[in-house]
Amino acid sequence: MRPHLHQSTPQFAHIVETDSGIGASYQHRPKWVVPGPVIEPFGATLKWYALHPEQDPVPEEITRLARTRLTAAPLEARGLGFVVLHRCEQDFYFLMACTWRNSNELWETVFYKDGDAMQRFEIFPREAAHKPVFCVWELIPVWHEQQAWRRFLASARDVRAAQVWLHDVYAGLA
Repeated sequence: MRPHLHQSTPQFAHIVETDSGIGASYQHRPKWVVPGPVIEPFGATLKWYALHPEQDPVPEEITRLARTRLTAAPLEARGLGFVVLHRCEQDFYFLMACTWRNSNELWETVFYKDGDAMQRFEIFPREAAHKPVFCVWELIPVWHEQQAWRRFLASARDVRAAQVWLHDVYAGLA
């Protein structure tokens, strides 16, 4: 059965031409996903991913600040999950702590650090009804983790199966 193809409408064409969500000067470039040591803030075990342009890895000092932010004070995040530390621009970072809740839902807490203007990672304000979730690069480790969690859900879900899940990480192009 062929899927129904959407016919171009005046609204569709107008959106593509004027409000596609892509800046006119935007140049898309690949980034890299690099797994790191697991982190265990109180009540959670989280896989670690750094995400960055190939020639601009996340500096060790930023990784240390991010790991300190997750362990210095109790998080609402509980259970099993993963972290993505994303070097977005030269000195702008997102730190996303994600856990699996209600069996099959991905929950997240988002922090950010904007260069030298901020000494530490802070909660990213997200008060609008329509919120940013993940960018195209962040979706690569998220997709891998969705697949790893699906495999874990289909397993015995015991400590042995959880160890298999914990060691199932992605490294490569985003």
